[in-house]
Amino acid sequence: MRMSRYLVMLTLVIAGEMVFSLPFHTARFFRPTLLDVFNFSNTQLGDLFAVYGVTAMLGYFPGGALADRFSARALLTASLVTTGAGGLYMATLPGPAEMAWLYGYWGVTTIFLLWGALIRAAREWGGPESQGIAFGVLEAGRGAVAAIVATLAVSVLAWYLPEDATLATDAERRAAFRMVVMIYSAVTLGAGALTWLMIPASSEDSTRRGNPLSGMSIVLRRPIIWAQAAVIVCAYCAYKGLDNYSLYAVQVLGMDEVEGARLATYGSYVRIVAPIGAGLIADRFDAARSIGVTFSVLAGVFFLLHVLAPEGAVLYVVYFNFFVSFIAVFALRGIYFALLEENRTPKFLTGAAVGMISVVGFTPEIFFASIAGRILDANPGIVGHQNYFLFLTVIAASGVVVIGWLLWLRRTGEASRWPGAARYSGGEINYGHEGSILDD
Repeated sequence: MRMSRYLVMLTLVIAGEMVFSLPFHTARFFRPTLLDVFNFSNTQLGDLFAVYGVTAMLGYFPGGALADRFSARALLTASLVTTGAGGLYMATLPGPAEMAWLYGYWGVTTIFLLWGALIRAAREWGGPESQGIAFGVLEAGRGAVAAIVATLAVSVLAWYLPEDATLATDAERRAAFRMVVMIYSAVTLGAGALTWLMIPASSEDSTRRGNPLSGMSIVLRRPIIWAQAAVIVCAYCAYKGLDNYSLYAVQVLGMDEVEGARLATYGSYVRIVAPIGAGLIADRFDAARSIGVTFSVLAGVFFLLHVLAPEGAVLYVVYFNFFVSFIAVFALRGIYFALLEENRTPKFLTGAAVGMISVVGFTPEIFFASIAGRILDANPGIVGHQNYFLFLTVIAASGVVVIGWLLWLRRTGEASRWPGAARYSGGEINYGHEGSILDD
């Protein structure tokens, strides 16, 4: 049984990262190349992510309800296969309108089908005492998968481009990027097959019977759920902020596109360690207070990146702040869903709560990239990037304020009051026992 638990978590880790690799890794690690190949500006790329964000937002809430009703095995497999198929289309290098449709399609395949099921499965895996470590392991493992596959993809990019990447022709750059997309597509499809083989099929009792939307009216009336959603808005903006580090390396630090991709990839290795450390701290002390401290650190780091010009010895300070920001952002991602247990969310409402939290919390998918692109394009070069880090400073400071609100709600007893929950309690899932996703 213990080995089965480990294999289930390993599969969740691979599935949970690879499903987002095509829409996000290709832009995070290979942004300068992607912009050149498709002839996009930062604003145009940001607008593509806005399309993704709209369809994703529409999928979070019903997708969460779907996760309370159907098996994780079926939902995760369907998500990975349909997302991988979209990657095969991206490899044809379609035009701007077709890319917008593709990103909208990915919003459905990655979020509506997968997200609620993934969080529900991780919460089951952790049980009542180990939520921090469960979500920390999930995030750290996803970081390891992202870094390993990105390292492979960067090697392929370097193989197809000349030794001096700045001398690459348009044809060479297109061929290199096409192979990068094909690698991500193949691994995503392979992850779909792995999910089908390794995630046990849920028994008939493992999902809640009845109307899958019945719990939504409960979570909508819970202020503490809205507070957790606001925490994730700020944390996810900080995470999205990392997407422009490779572009900063090229435009400000003077690196070529391969070196910039390597810098972003090296930062991802921090994701392997930071979430587990944060999870252990959250389980030992308190996730909400840990998040508040982390937001405070991020606000300081982003402010320094706003005021510093990377010249001489200051360059080492910039690299150090990059490193600290990676640690802090991935620590946040490792523990913010541990708030579900701290806020005493009933387990049978996990999918509905995750859907509600996510539909608000991940709205940066809609607005962040568009705003960031316009900030960078308004003042090309170092000034644009410094303004961008000021934007991130304000967001991180807002996270500190939101955590204060959440802790105040706890002190007033909001974590203990779940109006109307009793009428649904007959449908509660018996997590960790017969019918659990972890059963063989």
